[in-house]
Amino acid sequence: MTSDRARFRWVPVVQGEFRASAEDDVIFSTVLGSCIAACLFDPVARVGGMNHFLLAGETQAERGGDVMYGAYLMELLVNGLMRMGAQRARLEAKLFGGGRIVAGLSDIGANNAAFAERYLSYEGIRLVGRDLGGDKARRLQFAPVGGRARVRYVSDEAARDEVPNLAAGGGDVELF
Repeated sequence: MTSDRARFRWVPVVQGEFRASAEDDVIFSTVLGSCIAACLFDPVARVGGMNHFLLAGETQAERGGDVMYGAYLMELLVNGLMRMGAQRARLEAKLFGGGRIVAGLSDIGANNAAFAERYLSYEGIRLVGRDLGGDKARRLQFAPVGGRARVRYVSDEAARDEVPNLAAGGGDVELF
């Protein structure tokens, strides 16, 4: 008997990366604390993607580098999807993460979430779902072609476990 997990190609997205796909069997996955994952998709072109950024970082010069910053990764994701046939006017977005995981430190997660929402608004990309803030890490799974997402809140130990099956139940919260 083939497991549901075997039907999908699981693609991790780590800090500083973006991925895009038009393949039905792809599931992007990541684990988030204060970081943000933006999931964008075009329901007509049936393409979508995910990025994972550590800090907002408006410009490269401001921060001295770019690969971990939202401004850079948002542009890469949007442009990557447009090269695959997406149209900016049809893009829809879902945002995840931005938690305040370590008490007593500045709220980097809230800053990241505010940046991501501002970026989408400025670019005219419709925000259709979000799960932002809080004090727990999240495990995110995103099916880029259909735009479906699943979030599971995790403890520090559970975050190190293997990414669960998209169809798995028991404690998962399915959004959208």
